[in-house]
Amino acid sequence: MTTTATDDRSVRTREAARADLLAVFRIEKASFPQPWPYRAFERFLGEPGFLVADSGEVVGYVLADTTPKSGRPIGHVKDIAVAPFARGQGIGATLLARAIDAMREQKAGSVRLEVRESNEPALGLYRRFGFTHRTTSPGYYADGEDALVLVRDLDG
Repeated sequence: MTTTATDDRSVRTREAARADLLAVFRIEKASFPQPWPYRAFERFLGEPGFLVADSGEVVGYVLADTTPKSGRPIGHVKDIAVAPFARGQGIGATLLARAIDAMREQKAGSVRLEVRESNEPALGLYRRFGFTHRTTSPGYYADGEDALVLVRDLDG
């Protein structure tokens, strides 16, 4: 568990539980124009990379996993978001760091993620964590926006 101080409140990072799903889903809907369905989050309960930031209420989450790839797993940050009122306090960075640690523990050699080309705050966070642009997926999102595929090597 990681604790982060944010404005007189302490934020714990822990594995997501069933009781967190409604709050996670609300943050998802507030954060993305094409939110994942509630059931998508249910499927990932119990996964070591499904983490929430909790300050007495869930204020953010990350969902990451690993997939076997020719001998060494590859990590994938599938979804990460922080409640609008809690942004800018380092919660996203804490969640991303914990997710990377979880994937490293699962022996992932690298981590990838997709991000909207226009999402400058997220791009800045990922660059600070050493992610680099690998390729672009044209029209990846339903509204036609491209996704940048970013990758970080975990061996270095």
